[in-house]
Amino acid sequence: MKLLPILVIALFLKSAPELYAQKKNESYQLHISQATSPIVVDGLVEEPAWQAAEVANNFWMVLPMDTSRARVRTDVRMTYDAQHIYLSAICYHGYVEGPYIVESLRRDWAFSKNDNFIFFIDTFDDQTNGFTFGTNAAGAQWDGLLYEGSKANLSWDNKWTSVVRNYPDRYVLELAIPFKTIRYKKGITRWGINFSRQDLKTTEKSSWTPIQRQFPTASLAYTGVLVWDQPPPQPGPNISIIPYALTGLTRSYEEKTPTQTRFDAGLDAKVAVTSSLNLDLTVNPDFSQVDVDQQVTNLDRYELFFPEKRQFFLENGDQFTNFGYATIRPFFSRRIGLGGVPIRFGARLSGKLNKDWRIGVMDMQTGRVEDSGLPAQNFAVVALQRRIFSRSNIGFLFVNKESLAYEPAVDKPRYSRYNRNFGLEYNLASSNNLWSGKLLYVKSFSPEQSGKDAVYAANLQYNSRRWLLSGQYEAVGTNYTAEAGYVPRRGYERAAATVGYTFIPTGGSVLTHGPTLTSFYFFDASGKQSDNESYLSYAVTFRSKSVLTAWASTDFVRLLQPFDPTNSGRETLATNSEHRWKAWGTQFVSKPQSLFTYGFSTRYGGYYVDGTRLNVTADIGYRFQPYVSLAANINYNDIRLPSPWGKTTFWLVGPRFDLTMTNTLYLTTFLQYNEQVKNMNLNARVQWRYKPASDLFIVYTDNYLPNMGEPGIFSVKNRALVIKFTYWWNV
Repeated sequence: MKLLPILVIALFLKSAPELYAQKKNESYQLHISQATSPIVVDGLVEEPAWQAAEVANNFWMVLPMDTSRARVRTDVRMTYDAQHIYLSAICYHGYVEGPYIVESLRRDWAFSKNDNFIFFIDTFDDQTNGFTFGTNAAGAQWDGLLYEGSKANLSWDNKWTSVVRNYPDRYVLELAIPFKTIRYKKGITRWGINFSRQDLKTTEKSSWTPIQRQFPTASLAYTGVLVWDQPPPQPGPNISIIPYALTGLTRSYEEKTPTQTRFDAGLDAKVAVTSSLNLDLTVNPDFSQVDVDQQVTNLDRYELFFPEKRQFFLENGDQFTNFGYATIRPFFSRRIGLGGVPIRFGARLSGKLNKDWRIGVMDMQTGRVEDSGLPAQNFAVVALQRRIFSRSNIGFLFVNKESLAYEPAVDKPRYSRYNRNFGLEYNLASSNNLWSGKLLYVKSFSPEQSGKDAVYAANLQYNSRRWLLSGQYEAVGTNYTAEAGYVPRRGYERAAATVGYTFIPTGGSVLTHGPTLTSFYFFDASGKQSDNESYLSYAVTFRSKSVLTAWASTDFVRLLQPFDPTNSGRETLATNSEHRWKAWGTQFVSKPQSLFTYGFSTRYGGYYVDGTRLNVTADIGYRFQPYVSLAANINYNDIRLPSPWGKTTFWLVGPRFDLTMTNTLYLTTFLQYNEQVKNMNLNARVQWRYKPASDLFIVYTDNYLPNMGEPGIFSVKNRALVIKFTYWWNV
């Protein structure tokens, strides 16, 4: 209980000198001028405008060492005209011979497995939010929204073009981003900018501006300055209409229903209220083309978290869904419109009011579900953020979930008439990126509930080249309720601390190594300890970029409710029963330069009621670059408990096949067999991006049930085929 005031004082005193400091890399400036000739995006970079543009080069090495200039050369130029920002990058090969290294031509590839060039733009120069664009060496595109200073949401997708050409000694990238694609404030002539390059053959990651190795190159605190010769042109009327048409077939074999035909249509629209404030509208949206969630073996006592992937909720979505902590989210957009609940329409106004103020307002309307008696519901969210000091901010959030014209039915589940959340938070981010933290207060309002309905939380972290120090405190009231959020546990207090140290050898095959100790304690509403875990790990990162980790832990759990330790619907352990155990494990990830990559993890030790648990996972992949990527994830659990559970084993197997015929035509097939839930899922998706941000999707889904007594190992539960066409039309 005494940790909270200590953290509050530390937030303001420990980091105070860094809050007002000048931007770290202010002296790194690239001047951008209007193009002196037309630009053709063809990867040749021969136009006179490119020869006249200023060059950003002489990059700094970030890895393996952050104390010298990069050995792999990169030359970057930028220019613009009335409609587009243009960028060209000449990425010379390093001193290690061999072809470039990429996974495939699939969009939004994994950074660590691809030779790539990426750049980051901070259009308000506030070091908090921005955009990222780039390609890998084969030309596959990458784009995303930057939030919280360095995190990238790659599910965001927008309209821009690029071409990559390969030569014996280099690859050349040329791209054009419409001004209508990004958000920026009228009249601003300084943007934050940085360029990042990864060359896996030499294991070198580099950046135009110097960045300490513990931070990602996406850190907006370390951007340089893009200086415009005049304010960027206003994009003029900026309205995009994105209709879709869909047809499909579905059939449930389990319920023995006939095949049903589906025809549907809907509309999204984007309206630029200003160049930095956007209005998004949706009518009858459909998200059938979204990637399926990767299944997990669930041995947790609380609800698992799966990220949002639906496009409508993503732009500026961090202001809504990242308010709070990972397990204290007053708003979570996946509560809207999943599980067969239709979304009728929605609107979101989001963006910057000026350099210091940011706003988000969203309203979504769902339809009634007759089978379960779920009423039509309205979700309204208001978020407001005010920047203070150089990179910190104060945030406000209001969430209202309301059931419309609701009359409870005797034979149906009961639903609340409303649930509201009001929250305030202070996010600390020092100018040098070493200090970060948060203060949080949230209160809920529900019918017939009052008292013990608030959340108090705080954390502080220090992350230097060698030291990682953090502390966190949470208190969630017994009656706190966030029906439109993600708060899997209530009625507790939690204290946690982490200490880590990194050794940095000056030579040899080891890049870094060091220990990390994490410990946390949970207390129930009466103040009695219910959980604690101490976790000690030691990680070794090799210069080849492979990583080996070994760990050991001790656990204590006092159950606050009955729990089946196999999570498979069997007998439960009693409330207030106490369980202690020790465990150890390893984890290894191979170097990404090889065509064949692999990783594994192990866990062995105690479990509930003096039992044991063995867990082994393996990830393997092989690529025929750049067109084919094969991967598989295997997870095996062996749980041994006394009677009545005995021995329980779970297999989770997930092979994946990616065929990227071009950087606009993909086939992805994902098979998942989950023994715990007795289901096998097959999802195959063809995507053809026939124009920028316009797609044709063909999605086939099968679900199988093992051992139903019919011929064969599996029998079909349900099957669906969907064909969806989207078109991005700029009015």
